[in-house]
Amino acid sequence: MLVIHNNSTEPYFNQAAEEYLLKNSDEDIFMLWRNDNAIIVGKHQNTLAEINTETVNEKNIKVVRRLTGGGAVFHDLGNLNFTFIMNYGDAQPEIDFKKYTRPIIGVMAELGIEAEFSGRNDILIEGQKFSGNAEHIFHQKKRVLHHGTLLFASQISDLSAALKVNPLKFEDKAVKSVRSRVTNISSHLKEPITVEEFRAKVMAYIVGIYSDVKPYVFTETDKKAIQQLADEKYSQWHWNFGYSPKYAFQKGIKTPGGHLEVHLNVDKGLIQEIKIYGDFFAKKDIEEVESALIEKEHRAEVILEHLKNIPSSDYFNNISEVELVGAFF
Repeated sequence: MLVIHNNSTEPYFNQAAEEYLLKNSDEDIFMLWRNDNAIIVGKHQNTLAEINTETVNEKNIKVVRRLTGGGAVFHDLGNLNFTFIMNYGDAQPEIDFKKYTRPIIGVMAELGIEAEFSGRNDILIEGQKFSGNAEHIFHQKKRVLHHGTLLFASQISDLSAALKVNPLKFEDKAVKSVRSRVTNISSHLKEPITVEEFRAKVMAYIVGIYSDVKPYVFTETDKKAIQQLADEKYSQWHWNFGYSPKYAFQKGIKTPGGHLEVHLNVDKGLIQEIKIYGDFFAKKDIEEVESALIEKEHRAEVILEHLKNIPSSDYFNNISEVELVGAFF
């Protein structure tokens, strides 16, 4: 088994690293890594329905879609992530969370903390979640990717704010994240340690339970290929937002020109239907504005650009393009 200390904290690079290792290596792998502030959404989720766009924009939080299913999670440097990538050979592939979370429970026991696997994919301390897990089976090479979070000293208030979404905005069939009571591992330690010391203990435990461990450091060839995948896929709006399933969106705002409400139907990130309601005064037929946004990306900068090009302020009395775009998110 290759064991990797991935020292990158760049969210796009780290998600790309997992896919690269899954598809371009034949070795069993264990990797530890951290992300700077980011929201990582499940493969099948509607991204906009999982994030608080105001908080994300204000705090410059990166949003990245991962390969695995499950719910959205918040990462910061107080959170440690672990990844197993294993070959399953001729065995029947199965989603087996307990197999890959058992070592984490073992680490906790060595630290004097009693942890337990619970529900579909969580590990708990005293009924509170500190680890969420997800898996992806890559049938072409008979490999499975399992990864999980380890909240060690995460800013839980930031987590709550970034993932707090108004449920009335969206109507879709995507899997919604279930919010759980969360806790930091550091809060349960008898003797304080740093996240780096905790990282070393996790790695030492893994090295101790596997007999064929070989340390591995990304080569320049690896880094170049991973960065290319990050640039072409994991940093792109089309993967992180446009990949979302069909959804309906609605939001109302108050403006100097009156109340305004936007209703959208969106498919593959593109606006298919749009209707704008409200008690505002229209200087021209607003259907011209609505028509101009059909087949456009449900993306703030794209919508704002098209509204300015029209310009929509010629249609809505005392409502600017910037104010209008606020009703779209």
